[in-house]
Amino acid sequence: MPFDLTIDSDGDQFVVSGPTPRMSWKVPLGLGAQIGYELDATVDGASMPTVSADSPRHLHIAWPWAPLVSAQRVKWRVRVAGTEGASGWSEWSDFEAGLLDHDWQAKWISPVQGNDPGYGKRPAHTLSVEFDLTSDVQTARLYATALGVYEAFVNGDRAGTAELSPGASSYDKTLYAQASDVLTSLRIGTNRLKIVLSDGWFRGLVGAHRMPAQWGTVLGARLELHLVLANGARQIVRTNENWTSVPSAITRADLMDGQTVDLTSVPDVPRAVLVDRVSAPAIDWSPAPAVRVVGSRKPATLRKIETGVWIADFGQNASGWIALADLGPVGTRTTIDYGEYVGPDGDLSTAHLDSSRPGEEPTAFVQRDEVVSAGDNQVFEPRHTVHGFQYARIRRQTADLDPASVTMRIVHSDLQRTGTFACSDPDLNRLHEIAEWSFLGNAVDVPTDCPTRERLAWTGDYQVFAPTATRLYDVLGFSRKWLRSVRDDQLDDGRIANFSPDGRQIKRNLDDQFAMMTGSAGWGDAITIVPWELYEAYGDREVLVENWDAMVRWVDWALHTSATARHHSRIERSTEPLPHEQYLWDGSFHWGEWTEPKAKAADGSRIDPIKHNPMAWFMADKGEVGTAFLYRSVSILARTAEVLSRMDDAERYAETAHRIRDAWRTEFLHGDGRTLGDTQASYVRALSFGLVPDELRAPAARRLVELIRAAGTHLGTGFLATGDLLPVLCDSGHSDVAYELLFQRSAPSWLYMVDRGATTIWEDWDGIDEDGNAHESLNHYSKGAVIRFLHTHTLGLRQAPTSIAWESFIVQPVRGENVTWASGSHETPQGLIRVEWRIEDAEMEITVDVPPSSSAVILFPDGSSELAAAGHFRGRRTLPNPA
Repeated sequence: MPFDLTIDSDGDQFVVSGPTPRMSWKVPLGLGAQIGYELDATVDGASMPTVSADSPRHLHIAWPWAPLVSAQRVKWRVRVAGTEGASGWSEWSDFEAGLLDHDWQAKWISPVQGNDPGYGKRPAHTLSVEFDLTSDVQTARLYATALGVYEAFVNGDRAGTAELSPGASSYDKTLYAQASDVLTSLRIGTNRLKIVLSDGWFRGLVGAHRMPAQWGTVLGARLELHLVLANGARQIVRTNENWTSVPSAITRADLMDGQTVDLTSVPDVPRAVLVDRVSAPAIDWSPAPAVRVVGSRKPATLRKIETGVWIADFGQNASGWIALADLGPVGTRTTIDYGEYVGPDGDLSTAHLDSSRPGEEPTAFVQRDEVVSAGDNQVFEPRHTVHGFQYARIRRQTADLDPASVTMRIVHSDLQRTGTFACSDPDLNRLHEIAEWSFLGNAVDVPTDCPTRERLAWTGDYQVFAPTATRLYDVLGFSRKWLRSVRDDQLDDGRIANFSPDGRQIKRNLDDQFAMMTGSAGWGDAITIVPWELYEAYGDREVLVENWDAMVRWVDWALHTSATARHHSRIERSTEPLPHEQYLWDGSFHWGEWTEPKAKAADGSRIDPIKHNPMAWFMADKGEVGTAFLYRSVSILARTAEVLSRMDDAERYAETAHRIRDAWRTEFLHGDGRTLGDTQASYVRALSFGLVPDELRAPAARRLVELIRAAGTHLGTGFLATGDLLPVLCDSGHSDVAYELLFQRSAPSWLYMVDRGATTIWEDWDGIDEDGNAHESLNHYSKGAVIRFLHTHTLGLRQAPTSIAWESFIVQPVRGENVTWASGSHETPQGLIRVEWRIEDAEMEITVDVPPSSSAVILFPDGSSELAAAGHFRGRRTLPNPA
């Protein structure tokens, strides 16, 4: 029978949708290819007409019945017909519609605020109301949202399991609500409903240099509790003027700076809430999974470094917070500082994360929670902040500390795993593990760059990592949610903001210095690259539909800029632009390759080109990068237009892409295959993007190898090109060099991180240098994109070039000398693929499980190949003799 029935939405305790969810399922083995399906459903217990279709489609099927209304509960199932037979009905799958925007009647309520202590220092507020129940309750749904971060409680019980609700979004245009089942918390008689509300992403310190979000100045909450009583009556409790406001025991709450709780505080006199003092966009329901506490860890070690001071090492860098059960006698103050690094003196250090701006004093990095004990058995768990850390300094002067009372809570989006990898080499397995941890630590509702210093959802970071993310987890809903913020923050002229959600709202502050640095190649191109990656991985055409206008506006801005702005070096070369220059994107700001390995001065100190000579870096010609990404985005736009049956647009953008490619070759490629920049990154980009003519690919690849060898067989790529480096080498016939780089143990390299004890990927290749000093963020996932190579080449599993949603795939292991086996799996929209290969007695055996609705080509090292249909494949071939 069909299985894995899903809709294109998510929730916390249960799946919640809008009025017209799309439906997907997987086809069972043994039926052949699907040729038709039947859908059956009940809505609030009433049967819907069965829907039949002669169609092979089983992904993202449009809702076939009348649009749902608020709070309706749906059960649905499917059965399919295949070329080899018919299935039975699937198991029932459940979801319900949320409270739709037009049905919300609750008022926005806001806390009464005293003197404003400023960003990072504001308290959380408690908003509450009492209500009576005269009958048992049959069902209870709590719907809530906020401008700020909120927790809802019913009679002291926390509603739902989601954390940091309502999450990160561009609050001027998009706001999500959450739904919870609170039935077991209610009782006959008087009940108390409470909301704890803090600044959160709405107006807290959430970005680089501790810049505050400025979505608004007044917090707000909106809630409705819908009850169906045992006698059939209905009762609704809503936020309105009957609610009261008091400062909470949380005397300071900030997502980045931390949280302070005084459990000895005496509640203030309640005051009436402020009503409808805020404005907010329409309420929607998120397609992304909730942020949750997904795991816990006890300290690997807990060392007392001086009287009243302990250092906890949890053995893993992650995002979350500490739960502390031992708070000491009444009045005991415990301070917890969080970080990624312990210095040679054994104490926590965060100096490597301090931020600085020209002409300003450095901003000290702080992640600090504090609690004052009430002397009872309460557990301190700071849910109005989130930290990036492996280590914590716990300071307390008046009591000892019970090691068993300290627990790390791991907090991030609850993404479903879809990919696994393992091989015979433990270092590669460890590299894969730390890259996964790095991504998850940066997947707290949006894809951030690091969970410590900046915690911004930089477009470039996710553009680089998205192809890897789709191999590891189901990130479709997570990515669609983030892309909505990218569209929300797009500037009127078409530029894409450097990060989204953008609480600084560059789109409305064009005189801001940072606005001049908006619109960079490789960053703004996330609006084309990420939707296309999602379409290829999941087959979701709607991702292209909902991003089409933003894609066009971005590309058209970049094309206009390339045609009207020139780099000063080309103006000096010729006052009149040469014919091809209208397609060179060189006259506006680009971040460039970014974070290439830093050169060292004669004294061994590292030379940071931006800090050393910022003007020279800013003014440098980055047209090679810009034009390459312009070609890639315009090419994607042409393919997108074809998928969307916009044939005139497809033809126009395809022709433009050819002209850009020709311009890039004219300006940046010599006749012998060398690039003008002659850097590792320029060759990787040129070969990966298809900019080099076929006859020059081999010499270009050889030159790339020469540069690698000249660097002592070390990589020299940075932010944009590193993820493509090893695949380019393998695909151009230099797999030996690719594996030498992969197994390189001195910096810059991935295994240098492993050898230095990294538990997440570093921002800087020398994140912890040979002297033991830390540099930059130690959890910056972009360079972890290398592990996609472990899936596509070491394991050998990749989607066929023209395939969408894994309808066909290739298994072609490219093994390193030290790798004798690899195994892995990928849960695709068609079903689960399993691959394993082993070397025994000079032979390679490959086994593959091919899911229904898919087919595979297995390519052996001896050059032979076999086709594999749905089912289990096993093949064995003698390895070719080494040359």
